[in-house]
Amino acid sequence: MTARRPVIGITLDHEAGGPDRYSRFPWYALRENYMSAIATAGGLPMALPLFPQLAPDFMERIDGLLITGGAFDIDPALYGETERHSSVTLRPVRTAAEQAYLAAAMQRRMPVLGICGGMQLLAVALGGTLIQHIPDARPDALPHEQPNPRDEASHAVLLEPDTLLARCVGRPRMAVNSSHHQAVRTAGRGVVNAVAEDGVIEGVEDPSLPFCLGVQWHPEFGIDPGDRSILSAFVQAAGETV
Repeated sequence: MTARRPVIGITLDHEAGGPDRYSRFPWYALRENYMSAIATAGGLPMALPLFPQLAPDFMERIDGLLITGGAFDIDPALYGETERHSSVTLRPVRTAAEQAYLAAAMQRRMPVLGICGGMQLLAVALGGTLIQHIPDARPDALPHEQPNPRDEASHAVLLEPDTLLARCVGRPRMAVNSSHHQAVRTAGRGVVNAVAEDGVIEGVEDPSLPFCLGVQWHPEFGIDPGDRSILSAFVQAAGETV
């Protein structure tokens, strides 16, 4: 009998409807390469709609949780800040659902991978804080909203030794894309596992869990060989729970 592929729940984005859009009514959206990258890594991708009250039911049916990125930000109030930068945009329905899914997955010690905004959500869940707008807080930083296409590398990241991320990749350095105006400021009880050449935090993880990893870039594009290694390790960890 062929072994069952581990089921990887992948969070969706929520788009408002409108007369000049895909639909007049709200719809879900997801870039295709999230799905294909998980399938290529050996997982069975499953889209997760945004129903926080159903978090326990969803977690019973998946083996790993992937929290995707998106063109929005986490409410600064969630990490203790009262002021909101003018560049910050919120999607509270999505954030509430992803918070619920992440909490339920971590409670079950389920493998978790957070990508871009998903990594930032993980950092906040671990008690960390965010830089609300990199150009203002770090004017000397690299252009983390890269001008070149997102399927090309923007800069390098340096992986911290003796971390889950370093074990997954097997090399101390990766070339990554970059599509974010915010960044992790502090990792709370988490561990920083990667930094950009300008010192901006590019990854966090929770060493108290078997596999709980977040990266600021988008490994689903497969720009660096390490990207495939990250996704394969994640799916393999989810498979160990099957």
